[in-house]
Amino acid sequence: MSVKSERITILGSPDFKAFLGVEAKKEGVSISELVRSRCQAMPPSDDEIALKELILLVSEATNRASKSLAKGIKDAESVLAELRAAH
Repeated sequence: MSVKSERITILGSPDFKAFLGVEAKKEGVSISELVRSRCQAMPPSDDEIALKELILLVSEATNRASKSLAKGIKDAESVLAELRAAH
């Protein structure tokens, strides 16, 4: 493990700083160690890979559903317009 001797200063909101404090406390580490551990390059876990794939699938399905719903609404409005015109 290399010696940690370089200071890095970042600015964040009070809420962000509080969030970091809570997260660090949960993990039983300092805020500095929390930031280091979360920022170091680590390969994604199988769960993270699966979650990313699931998010992509859900996003694609949501886009298809949205387009289908928009078409259904347009078709329904067209039928209603025809019915109103017939009376």
